[in-house]
Amino acid sequence: MATGDEGILDDEQFHRLARYGVEEWAEAGRHLYSSGDPSYDLYLLRTATVEVFRDTTAAEPEHLVYRRGPGEFLGELSILTGQQVFATARVVEAGLVVRIGAPALRRVLAEQVDIADVLIEAFRARREILRSAAGSALEIVGRPDVAEARELLTYVTQMLLPHSWLDATTVSGRALMQAARISDDQLPAALINGSVLRKATPSTIGEALGLTYRADGRSPDLVVVGAGPAGLAAAVYAASEGLATVLVDASGLGGQAAKSARIENYLGFPQGVSGEQLTRLAMVQALKFGVRVSSPCQVIGLDLGHPQRPVVELRDGTRIATRAVIAATGARYRRLEVPRLAEFEKAGCIRYAATEPDVRGYDSLPVTVVGGANSAGQAALSLAASGSRVTLVIRAAELGVRMSAYLADRILAHPRIQVRSRSRVGALDGDATLTSIAIYGPGGRRDELECRGLFCFIGAEPESSWMTGVDKDDKGFVRTQSPERPLPFQTSAERVFAVGDLRAGSIKRVAAAVGEGASAVSSVHAVLAGR
Repeated sequence: MATGDEGILDDEQFHRLARYGVEEWAEAGRHLYSSGDPSYDLYLLRTATVEVFRDTTAAEPEHLVYRRGPGEFLGELSILTGQQVFATARVVEAGLVVRIGAPALRRVLAEQVDIADVLIEAFRARREILRSAAGSALEIVGRPDVAEARELLTYVTQMLLPHSWLDATTVSGRALMQAARISDDQLPAALINGSVLRKATPSTIGEALGLTYRADGRSPDLVVVGAGPAGLAAAVYAASEGLATVLVDASGLGGQAAKSARIENYLGFPQGVSGEQLTRLAMVQALKFGVRVSSPCQVIGLDLGHPQRPVVELRDGTRIATRAVIAATGARYRRLEVPRLAEFEKAGCIRYAATEPDVRGYDSLPVTVVGGANSAGQAALSLAASGSRVTLVIRAAELGVRMSAYLADRILAHPRIQVRSRSRVGALDGDATLTSIAIYGPGGRRDELECRGLFCFIGAEPESSWMTGVDKDDKGFVRTQSPERPLPFQTSAERVFAVGDLRAGSIKRVAAAVGEGASAVSSVHAVLAGR
């Protein structure tokens, strides 16, 4: 049970906050909210005492998460995200409570800055408690070497979802599969408050938890498509400046930045920050200002039939009419053109990120990283730090051509990293899993290297196919700021803007993407004001 207090309101703050709600009497035994509820309200406890617990599951008994009493409050991040509730709040000592609904809570966050700081920090800290104490509300079972299972883990991690992971090859994993009647061909599977999702995907989990887009009759001022650094920054600045903002992403939050093991040259983080950590902080900030975050939520088209009212089209047929759109869907890493790539991708041996779930399992094993930019350098250092023997394959003659000097210097000095310049991967070998690769170097020299995992960071292709009717260059990157459309980041469509890696001529750095996302909001305001 968590005993530390994640947020304390003084008496004056408590009474000021109570004015936004309605006082009720709560009898002992009443559930203020329960696991599986689609949403819930904020509760202030005047005289009542409440226990928040994780419900009994197929594998574990009921578990007390924390207890709160008079003068305290209940709630965590799901109160802002609108996702399904992960724990149950039961009154154990009858008393008065104050219920504050979602609209009133939004007003609190906007009007009472000191109270908002306490609530947001408490919500964030309690989510961390729930991620460890209430993980069984969302249980995922699968094989860690399978791409589909890793995709699920990446999604729930990026979305800060409390969960527990069970390896299907372990005793506990097999026990859960037997109890839930899950067969091997139904993996990966997810159990959400007792319900079983077989062959689970981020989409089915997101839908079950209420994280996909749901129309509520309100038309947003701005839709931001893509939740990487540029999109998150755009959403935060837009919402903080009064625009009703919806943020949608096809796979999770953070984009390519979330896959970076460590970013060491981002302003304000002298000790470095992981892409995952930066994404978490940005998500909480977006929720604080009232951004509606929906993911996974794939955008497939853009209807520009009405010039003053662009429409974002989702895969499920939903159409979101809005006053403006900021496109921040970024770019995806290219795939190697080598035989058997798809086979080894399916086996989980080819990876396009170096997050903790991707690196897990490669301790002391030989791996290869392909690519010469910062993302490849960060991946090589992360793998080497975990004990892997790393070969870094680059096409350039020197490591520092596209990589920051601080990364290049560390790689060249690292005893477990070998750099192969002027080289490329030409072949993959192995039976059920990858065991070796062939590298072609200067003069056509061919070397066979032992390799259990191949991590690819070899350039990017823009995610722009959904932007129908918008001018792009011959590579698919979106053109912006023409003589006809002079506003910064404005595309050929008056009310559509493009930022980050998606935009032609952009600088491929996290800080640059954040700056573009924030700056584009000024252009949105100018268009909406008729300037």
